[in-house]
Amino acid sequence: MALMVHLSVNVNKIAFLRNARNLDLPSVLWACETIIEAGAQGITVHPRPDERHIRPGDVTEIADLLKNHPGIEYNIEGNPLLPPFMELVRKVKPDQCTLVPDNPEAFTSDHGWSITPENRKLLDPILKEIHDLGARVSLFMDPDPAEIEKAGETGAERIELYTEPYAQAYGGPEGEAVFQKYAQAAAKAKEVGLELNAGHDLNLENLGKFATIPNLKEVSIGHALTADALRLGLAGAVGEYLRVLREAG
Repeated sequence: MALMVHLSVNVNKIAFLRNARNLDLPSVLWACETIIEAGAQGITVHPRPDERHIRPGDVTEIADLLKNHPGIEYNIEGNPLLPPFMELVRKVKPDQCTLVPDNPEAFTSDHGWSITPENRKLLDPILKEIHDLGARVSLFMDPDPAEIEKAGETGAERIELYTEPYAQAYGGPEGEAVFQKYAQAAAKAKEVGLELNAGHDLNLENLGKFATIPNLKEVSIGHALTADALRLGLAGAVGEYLRVLREAG
């Protein structure tokens, strides 16, 4: 029997709500505890330079919290060329670093890496440092087999497929064709020795089909899960996403 795809919950939107007032409400640490108790296998944060959601203090406090939860993976994602990403990685030594090529003004992550010679020169020393710190590296990628093949040459252990195009096409006339594009990208990742993560706009409606893709190890979900928590409660929302992943497996 296939192992269930792991769920890493992105707590950025919980921090975003907290930041709307000068109160620790909702508490990001409380949210992490609740998410873990509900059965999720990981916590994801994406600190950005403008601190509009996750702040550096959150990153270190969550790292301290997870010391009491062995087996729960800590995934820090972001652009390693922008502060404070690498400073935080050096400080907390997460389990996984997901490297994303977003710019400081990006509303949200909206594209994957192009593995050009110029980007290799930038990424190679960063990957080496992250590996020396003991963390796994995942590169945020579009479902482009040619780029994924080049990603296999970087030394990264995983890629995370950017799934907004899948989510936008889901249920429409192009939905199956787009899904097959992701399945082909996943096959290329396996061919070149990369394990597979996925994230962006996955939700309770579209996750089940995506989770049937072979080689998928982990999904990172934040916005939709936080929205579903308004109806289901945070623990209930985590439970529903885990149910969908179990059923897909």
